Amino acid sequence: MVPSVRLSPATRSLFDEPLAIAVQGLGPRQQVMLRTSLWDEMGELFQACARYQAGDDGELDLARCPALPGGSFSGLEPMGLLWALQPQKPFRRLVKRDVQTPFLLQLEVFEGHGEPPGRLLAQAQHERAFLRDGVQRVPVQEGRIRATLFLPPGEDPFPGIIDIHGYTGGLFEHRASLLANHGFVTLALAYFKYEDLPQEPTDLHLEYFQEAVNYMLQHPQGPGVGLLGYSKGSDLSLSMAAFLKNITAIAFLNGPVANTVIPLCYKDKTVPPLPINEQQVTVIDSNILDCSKAFTDPFQAPGNQSLIPREKAEAQLLFIVGQDDHVIKSEYHATEACKYLQAQGKENFQILSCPGTVHCIDPPFFSWYPIGKHLFPHKWAIWGGELGAYSKAQVHACPQIQAFFNKYL
Repeated sequence: MVPSVRLSPATRSLFDEPLAIAVQGLGPRQQVMLRTSLWDEMGELFQACARYQAGDDGELDLARCPALPGGSFSGLEPMGLLWALQPQKPFRRLVKRDVQTPFLLQLEVFEGHGEPPGRLLAQAQHERAFLRDGVQRVPVQEGRIRATLFLPPGEDPFPGIIDIHGYTGGLFEHRASLLANHGFVTLALAYFKYEDLPQEPTDLHLEYFQEAVNYMLQHPQGPGVGLLGYSKGSDLSLSMAAFLKNITAIAFLNGPVANTVIPLCYKDKTVPPLPINEQQVTVIDSNILDCSKAFTDPFQAPGNQSLIPREKAEAQLLFIVGQDDHVIKSEYHATEACKYLQAQGKENFQILSCPGTVHCIDPPFFSWYPIGKHLFPHKWAIWGGELGAYSKAQVHACPQIQAFFNKYL
């Protein structure tokens, strides 16, 4: 038989869904190397490879055959060729800007375990999509709001979630689009450096986010709105729950419980940003810093001036924290905040800790991003984590987030 690649689903799948990979038509116990390649929208190449040995019948099913040492991963990892994708140039992050088009994944099977790879035996292509058939993508320009709304197909009321990203500016739609595939009305919200929003704001106003909540409440759904905040988006979400109404549930992805980066204003109140101690920044090498101790402790003066009054939040709170987060001590923030809430007689919180996990927790199968630009001092800094642990955290956290919102929304 001529070797061939068998994929299930065959030609197209959602980016956060598993993909079954098998090779048939090999020789008995034949050694091969499998390589996946993906080009992002900027033309950057991401690749992963693994060494395998076919069974006695010439079949190679990644769900049953462990990868041998020497590749991007080893052991029984059916999705390893996807979660292990890494940029060929340093410090590149896999980002999806246009969710209306899929990523194109290429899979190749090479003879032997040599370097460079041996003879090409088989290949296949597969689309990894972000929108299920029937999901609507609606650009939003209403009042001051600049966002994208994703609507699942069907007439039933759907729970509504606002997705608020970190302090990088622009509009990120990948997480909101994938959530819409699972039955949530989602609003990917920009808050600076997008269209006519301020490019470099000197402060943020909670009234803008109030408009987004009011917009979401126009859509048939449950009694309130859910928030999904990542990094800076987490402290914005907690501020919304503390000061605004109709916030029912919040999932935080590695976020602080104090205001960070920029002053936050609401009516006649201004919450200052958590101070930065640049003397706590350490140099790993000439180009990479460790800023894990840079933020002042928000539970001690003067950092407590930036603390968000979390006891005012009536929403259900789910803290998802990476235990190796080198940007913010997210596990410490969440643990101390929950101790305080418990002392106040509250029970509206839970923590999901993810060992060996970096600051950025994306949906399943996005590539590990251990080094990124830090806001202060605007240089490359370690974000933490470990490849295998990070991939497991993605797969574990995603259904937990969906179950949390389904329960409380």
